[in-house]
Amino acid sequence: MKLLVSACLLGVSCRYDGKSKTLPQIEKLLARHTLIPVCAEIFGGLPTPRPPAECRGGRVVTAAGADVTEAYQWGAQEVLRLARLYGCDGALLKERSPSCGSGTVYDGSFSGRLTDGWGVTAALLRNNGIPVWGESQAEQLLKEDNICPTSEKKNS
Repeated sequence: MKLLVSACLLGVSCRYDGKSKTLPQIEKLLARHTLIPVCAEIFGGLPTPRPPAECRGGRVVTAAGADVTEAYQWGAQEVLRLARLYGCDGALLKERSPSCGSGTVYDGSFSGRLTDGWGVTAALLRNNGIPVWGESQAEQLLKEDNICPTSEKKNS
């Protein structure tokens, strides 16, 4: 399969804190699938590092209250464009992120609380028929080629 993958899961230091969250299964995934790194926040013009942001009331805001929704939306559109350009079969994205979160995201209180919801990029991909998996589902991608992500079982 051709998969978009959050660049931070591939070891790229592009997270808000300037770090990565390399996925332990990445070498096995690379051997089995074509992985295309993406970072919607960078594609949207945000710097690394950058202030942490969370989803709140349909917007994406920083802890200081700056609304960064437009940058997240712009980056999400670029990720969708790449998905179409490369004919991607799905996306493996960083869970809980305001961009890539799949099924749960931080609630906007900056207290570590989670709520049901989808990051801007994950929602856009799903709404355009592209399956989204969170990194905790990486083992499933190693076991079967034609799986339905659990994210497809939930409504956006």
